[in-house]
Amino acid sequence: MALDTSLESPAPVRQIAQAISGWVDRLGAVWVEGQVAQVNRRQGMSTVFMVLRDPVADISISVTCSRTLYDSLNPPVVEGAGVIIHAKPSFYATRGTMSLYARDIRMVGLGELLARLERRRQLLAAEGLFAPELKRPLPFLPGTVGLITAPNSAAERDVLENARRRWPAVRFEVAYAAMQGPRATTENIEALERLDRDPAVDVIVIARGGGSVEDLLPFSDEALIRAVHRAHTPVVSAIGHEPDQPLLDLVADFRASTPTDAAKHVVPDMSEEVSRLAVARDRLHRAVTARLQREQAQLESLRSRPSLADPHSLFNSRGSDVDDIVARARRALGHRLDRAGDDIGHQRARARALSPLATLQRGYAVLQDERGHVVTTVGAVAEGAGVSIRVADGRIGATVTSTTVTSTASSEGTRA
Repeated sequence: MALDTSLESPAPVRQIAQAISGWVDRLGAVWVEGQVAQVNRRQGMSTVFMVLRDPVADISISVTCSRTLYDSLNPPVVEGAGVIIHAKPSFYATRGTMSLYARDIRMVGLGELLARLERRRQLLAAEGLFAPELKRPLPFLPGTVGLITAPNSAAERDVLENARRRWPAVRFEVAYAAMQGPRATTENIEALERLDRDPAVDVIVIARGGGSVEDLLPFSDEALIRAVHRAHTPVVSAIGHEPDQPLLDLVADFRASTPTDAAKHVVPDMSEEVSRLAVARDRLHRAVTARLQREQAQLESLRSRPSLADPHSLFNSRGSDVDDIVARARRALGHRLDRAGDDIGHQRARARALSPLATLQRGYAVLQDERGHVVTTVGAVAEGAGVSIRVADGRIGATVTSTTVTSTASSEGTRA
């Protein structure tokens, strides 16, 4: 029940502590699952002290148990092991701390542990954390490789030595973290987030040697899996050996079978790249040479043609053709001019034959009155009128003395 306190009537610390102790005692025994973060067996004491950690959240609680119960466990409890404890919560009023007094401790068996991991895998896969379309390609030649591993470990040596053997100029940014035990998940997440924030790091490798399923449990931790999923930098998982497959392998952008295999994939082999470059240069040289040879052969073929081998021959042959055409044109023009001259002569003769002057030359004359009108009838002139007679070589003036009308035109005459 709530204590009746006020500013004027506060409760002493002992009363509050005893009230909390009473409330905790009424909770009764509970079953708790967690990971053993620390074990402390003090010499000469019948009580064993442990720290139980939540596998997902950063929460832990103290646990005590009798030495008899602890020694009877098979296999024994070690740090990092998963356990289920039947315990009674207790609040120690003198120190103001709470702990669990374990009455029964049961190890999480391998089969049950694998079943739990499988259920976790299915749940995370259903959320889409392992989707293939989320996998990012690794950079061909990273400027800086981030490495998360245990200090002075064989995995660190394998990655560094093999990577530098393949590409001596490769740079590493190493972030050390525990690879097993209760601190492994937290330290790996912190190292991953620090390297992911570094703009110089192009790829991150999480490397650890082989181990049992229990040893590799931190790399199937849900918190670490989600941290890798949130990372913006490509992540390479190099945990254990080929048969080992923690959930980190499924969420990582690339899964390497071993740390050595990770080194082979994060950087290219310099000797192989130099060899490929030489092969590419040789192929390019052959391609350019073949192209030049083809173009040269085509150029020689063009130059060997008569029109290019002796350009003057084409002009000479065409020149003779032009001369023939000019000669034909001149002959045709001469013929046309001759025919035109003949036509003009004929037309001139015809015109002269039709000219009145030619008629006058044959002995005819043209009679005109004083006004210049041609006299065609006797009645056009009167006796005594002056007339002009046009002959072939000039004119004759005359005076009409008489006129005679004939019966036919052919017998008409004029007497002056």
